[in-house]
Amino acid sequence: MVIQRLAKLAAAGHVAGIDLSREMVEQARARNATAVQDGRVELRHGSVEDLPFDDNSFDKALTINSMQLWPDVIAGLREVRRVMKAAGSIAVGFTPYSGQPNKGLAEALTAAGFRQAPVVESDKGFCALATKD
Repeated sequence: MVIQRLAKLAAAGHVAGIDLSREMVEQARARNATAVQDGRVELRHGSVEDLPFDDNSFDKALTINSMQLWPDVIAGLREVRRVMKAAGSIAVGFTPYSGQPNKGLAEALTAAGFRQAPVVESDKGFCALATKD
């Protein structure tokens, strides 16, 4: 559902996503079939540690309820940083159901080379926002 929402918000842009689960990629492709067919949405099987995208490809990045599953958080964030354009921004969000504590999140983003990584909390979860240097 996040891909659908982003595709509507970025109607003139391009939305790309990856997932380690082939089943989840296929489900997302089915839910977003029209946008995929139109070339506005691209969904691939892959890992955050080895993103299937060129350097400096994206203006923005988003991850929700997944970072707690990454084998190496800093390596994954560095790889996301690699595919982002200069001054690109990342949002890393978690719902209360993720099981992810917000302790250390800003520090992980900073260690991966991002700057300005404040954590914003609400009753619906928390999110860190950061920028690529």
